[in-house]
This record gives sequence, structure tokens and C-alpha cells, in this order.
Amino acid sequence: MSGDLISIRLICVAAKQLLLDRWREGTAMASVPVDFSGTLVGAEAADAIGRGGVDICILDVTLPFAERECVIEAARNAVPPPFMVGFTPHAGATLDGVDRMVPRPDRPEDARRLVEVCLRVKVPTRVLVVDDSITMRSIVRKILQASYFALDVHEANEGMAALERLRNGHFAAVFLDYNMPGFDGIETLAEIRRVNPDVAVVMITSTLDPAVADRALAAGALGFLKKPFYPADVDKLLERHFGQMPTVV
Repeated sequence: MSGDLISIRLICVAAKQLLLDRWREGTAMASVPVDFSGTLVGAEAADAIGRGGVDICILDVTLPFAERECVIEAARNAVPPPFMVGFTPHAGATLDGVDRMVPRPDRPEDARRLVEVCLRVKVPTRVLVVDDSITMRSIVRKILQASYFALDVHEANEGMAALERLRNGHFAAVFLDYNMPGFDGIETLAEIRRVNPDVAVVMITSTLDPAVADRALAAGALGFLKKPFYPADVDKLLERHFGQMPTVV
């Protein structure tokens, strides 16, 4: 995420004070400042959302129906609407009106990981697309911009240019083509891992050879995407990366 001063307003609605406290502790460990408020009453959350300025709402789906629905209705009517996250102890549960369902956190650290993912829906994250084809860079850019994460997409046309961009600016992730002339994808990946070990690298290629994926993962790639791929594929990888990012202290 950007180094600019950022503050996100988050409201949590839970059925038990223990859960509110868990989310509060996890949010306090987030990598950007978060203005956290919590309530056990759906109507209080709905009023806060209606007044505006709420970026993220975390909703306990075990709340009574009327409590949940008043919060969801307020979010639907808000401009702009908050990112709605439902949490539940039941695997596979769904709820109309929320953007994402997540497991109920058992520890503050679990809550922190989930909050980190939510933050990157609202706060732009810089990513770099590296491919020698301008057409493919354009396609990958469009796919990334269709992600539910807020991604600030930059480009480089080959490996050495990518390393120069990484030296001169902070990026959270790199989407790196495997087949490039000169400094190829694996060589570029190895150099990125050497000088920028915190940057997530996703290898992309059109090859069907599973050995390529194995080689990329063995070299330290976060994941491997075979062309064509889709925004949901990107979301899955970034959810894993953002949830694992260390706390900034």
C-alpha cells in the first residue's frame, strides 16, 4: 500500500463482547491506522453507516435476522457503500448483501489477517506487471483492475526494467511473465527474491508444462497462473498473500 497517511474507518457488529474484543485487538495490529468501533446492536451500526464515512463493516452472521438486515440495508443505501464482510463459525455459509464471507477468528492474529485483506479492498496497492508484449500487459492490467482489490497497476517490459522499478518504488506484488527474451522469468524471480524478499511474485505463462509451475514455486513464487486466467484467480492468490503479510510496527 501507499506510504501516504491513510486512515480507514471500520465498524464491527458482533453477537458477543468477546468477539468484538478479538476484532478490536486484531485491527489494532493492522499495517495502516484503522478507526475501529464495535457494537452489539445492529441498529447502532446501521445509524453509523447511514451517517457516512464507514469504509468497512464486519458483520456477525449469527446475529438475529432483524439485526443483520438493518445493517445490510443501511450499507446498500450508503454512498459510497462500505465493504461488507460477514463472519461465521459455519463453513460454506452464505449471506445475501455481503461482499465476502470469512471464518470467525479464533485469535486476534486471525482477525488481523482478515482485516489486512479487507484493507486492500479500500486502499490502493501497487503491483507491477512484467511482460515483453504490450498486448499481454494490457490484458493483464484489465484483469487486475477487475479484481475486487484496489490495485494500482504499473508496467515493465522486461526483467531488468522490472528490477529497476522495484529498486525505485515500493510494490506489494509482481505479475511476471515466464517467457521473456534476455533476463527470463525465472532469472528475474530469483533476483527479486534476493533483493526484495517481501514482494510477492506471481508467475504467468501460456505453457502447459507442469514442470514450469514447479520450477517457479521452487524459486519462491507466491503462485502460478496459466493464461488465460481470470480476476477470481488473482483474488485467490492475493487473499493468501495479504492475509500472511507481517504486521508493520
